Amino acid sequence: SITLEALELSQPFSQRVLVPMVEKLSHIAQRFTPSNTIEETRHKIELAGIGHKLKPAQFMGIRILGALALGAVSLLIAFASTIPILQRLLIIVVAFVLGYLFPGIWLGSKIKQRQNDVLKALPDAMDLLTICVGAGLDFTSAMQKVAEKWNNELSQAFLRTVQEMQLGKLRREALRNMANSMDVPDVTSFVAAIVQADALGVSMAKVMRIQSDTMRMKRRQRAEEKARQAPVKMMLPLVFFIFPTILIVLLGPAIIQIKNTDLSGIL
Repeated sequence: SITLEALELSQPFSQRVLVPMVEKLSHIAQRFTPSNTIEETRHKIELAGIGHKLKPAQFMGIRILGALALGAVSLLIAFASTIPILQRLLIIVVAFVLGYLFPGIWLGSKIKQRQNDVLKALPDAMDLLTICVGAGLDFTSAMQKVAEKWNNELSQAFLRTVQEMQLGKLRREALRNMANSMDVPDVTSFVAAIVQADALGVSMAKVMRIQSDTMRMKRRQRAEEKARQAPVKMMLPLVFFIFPTILIVLLGPAIIQIKNTDLSGIL
């Protein structure tokens, strides 16, 4: 028979050690963290699309755990070395700060990646929504079709919005929640247009065609802007990596020949 201890040992290290530590630290963090900081953290977690996996208090616990872990490692390394005591203390302090900041940097990159994914998928989703609405589907059913068609951040947001509407939430509230959970200007303008059309009784098919054309135009403008920025971004690699290599290839043989000529003259 399997004992409780054997069952615990069979679990991954993260489940046995890290998760309980994060839970304990999250309770401490929640007790001493201001409510506005917790709300701001909750909003960032929602923007990253991981609100169903991570709570604000847990994220604060992860930050504290990161600071303690990196600080402990730096403490061992610092006191095992022979550098002056002030430099050791500086290394420890920097490690604590970096350990606390790394989770925030990771969360910011997740937000940026999710927003970019939504921005890339939006024009194609708008085209499909326009086709579905033009074919006679209502807007909610069209959103559900898009959610079933793809598996990306935008389709998942569409699916959650449809589920909220099916549970009884008003369409405008569900759509605004979706826009707030992404913080993408194009999605916000799209939601505003849909809510306004719904309130004024404007044809949804016409609004969708206008929005689809607008999204395609914005995607083309973003592509043109990136093309204009490409030469500037290429300047740094050209100056520091490519040009020195070209100079070595062109001038290297001449330098070797001049050196050999000087040596032969001396001899």
